[in-house]
Amino acid sequence: MLVYQNTVKPEQRKRQRDPHLKITLNPDPEMVRVIKQGLKDSGGYCPCRLDRTEEYKCMCQEFRDQIADPDYEGFCHCMLYYKEK
Repeated sequence: MLVYQNTVKPEQRKRQRDPHLKITLNPDPEMVRVIKQGLKDSGGYCPCRLDRTEEYKCMCQEFRDQIADPDYEGFCHCMLYYKEK
C-alpha cells in the first residue's frame, strides 16, 4: 500500500499547461538518440555537464528558467528540447 504524506495523489493531480507553450524534441533523430543514451548512462543528469546536481537533472533548471521567459525561443543546453515562442 502506498502512503502519501503531504502530497497530492497522482490520480488527483491536474496538469496545468500553458496552451501556448510548445516544447518539442530536437528534429534530428540521431541527436535525440545520443542524448537520451547519455541521460540513461548518467542517471538522468544532463550528459553535457560534469557536475551531477539536482539543477542538472533533465529537464535542467536552466531550461526550466528559459521556459518561464515568454520571449525565449531555442534549445536547452544539451539540445534535446526546443521551446518555440
